[in-house]
Amino acid sequence: MRRAAIERALAAFDAGAFRDDLAARIACPSESQNPDRAGALAEYLDRHVVPGLERAGFQCRIVTHPAARGPFLLAERHEGAGLPTVLGYGHGDVIRGQESNWQPGLSPWRLTERDGRWYGRGVADNKGQHAVNFFAQQAVIATRGRLGFNAKWIIEMGEEMGSPGLRQVCEHHREALNADLFIASDGPRLSAGRPTLFLGARGALLIDLIVEARAGGHHSGNWGGLLSNPGIQLAHAIAALVGPTGRILVPEMLPRAGIPENVRAALADCPVEPGPDEPVIDDGWGEPGLSRAEKVYGWCNFEVLAFETGTPAAPVNAIPPRAFARCQLRHVVGIDPAAVIPAIRAKLAAAGLGMVRVEPGREAAFSATRLDPSHPAVGFALASLERTTGIKPALLPNLGGALPNEVFAEVLNLPTLWVPHSYPGCSQHAPDEHLPVALLREAVALMTGLYWDIGAAQRKELGL
Repeated sequence: MRRAAIERALAAFDAGAFRDDLAARIACPSESQNPDRAGALAEYLDRHVVPGLERAGFQCRIVTHPAARGPFLLAERHEGAGLPTVLGYGHGDVIRGQESNWQPGLSPWRLTERDGRWYGRGVADNKGQHAVNFFAQQAVIATRGRLGFNAKWIIEMGEEMGSPGLRQVCEHHREALNADLFIASDGPRLSAGRPTLFLGARGALLIDLIVEARAGGHHSGNWGGLLSNPGIQLAHAIAALVGPTGRILVPEMLPRAGIPENVRAALADCPVEPGPDEPVIDDGWGEPGLSRAEKVYGWCNFEVLAFETGTPAAPVNAIPPRAFARCQLRHVVGIDPAAVIPAIRAKLAAAGLGMVRVEPGREAAFSATRLDPSHPAVGFALASLERTTGIKPALLPNLGGALPNEVFAEVLNLPTLWVPHSYPGCSQHAPDEHLPVALLREAVALMTGLYWDIGAAQRKELGL
């Protein structure tokens, strides 16, 4: 019966049912960063999500919150008291289409197949990924007559804006979202050919460094050597925080207890090897003594995202009055985010760089989360994924990037499992976003098998 469910799902995929559904979703230009597309945010839920879920026996309702940029969908299929309840998540908003920068013949709002890939904005992030999970649940219902567990969904329309309102909606609707286990799909696999499970996400903290010396610029010939240069001061400030090979020099920006042994063990089986279209790794960069996987999934990194002083597009012979850098700390579990900016201020003051102002970036910060790899649900999910493909999955204790996982892990207090259906070269957030058709097809099989297995499991097998 498990195999029958997977074969049913794959037959429907091969017949074009999934492609047709995804094409309709891609055609909805749900750009949350574009105020002119506000209507498309509601349209995506009303036309492309709710009807399919209702046909599958879900009760759906749309909710809003003043802090949010778009609506939220809450959906539930209740099959029985005492059964496990699985909460799923996805986001239907996408970043700006950037239409003029796509290859000739491609469009962000038209699903196009080329060389075994499907192109379109949202194919990878995130319409294609949550569409796979809906499709898989429908195959289980069609084969078994039921899921075998209670299923809930929350779909938001503002993730690309930092998920404003998501925390508040989950707090306000805590009872409606009450569940035993969280399973969702976003982000990339470790590599295109290897199914992956990750258990949380690194946090992201934006930090602004600012030097404002005086009201205007002054001629470098007349005043050089007499007036401080904010660009030089800011360069020294950055150098006080991170070394010339990217090693962080502020202890508060590093995990206090280092990398836990079970996290290190999981990452030992996750070699990071760039594909042909990906950049060559600088192995001398970052924390010495760590593997590639440990550097990106088990440690913290400090990045300078932008640095500006003077007029870069048209330099003049003047000492600039101001310098600005937007920096970012990508961090794992084990640091106190509230201690980071005070520690940076103290470090700079001790280095004689008290003129550098340190402020939090305006955008919302993401917290770091990570389910313990020893949780029984982790082993259960890994065994299910391997049973479907015969390939040993990669276990990443957390994604290298940021997701609003803290809302599900901390507000709703759920064990969190993420099964990504993308890959590192997918061009998400860039022109020509795409996914290999074969990867999506395999994802349908993986999720059908996983949902089938959950419906046949005892609660104790899932650690519930």
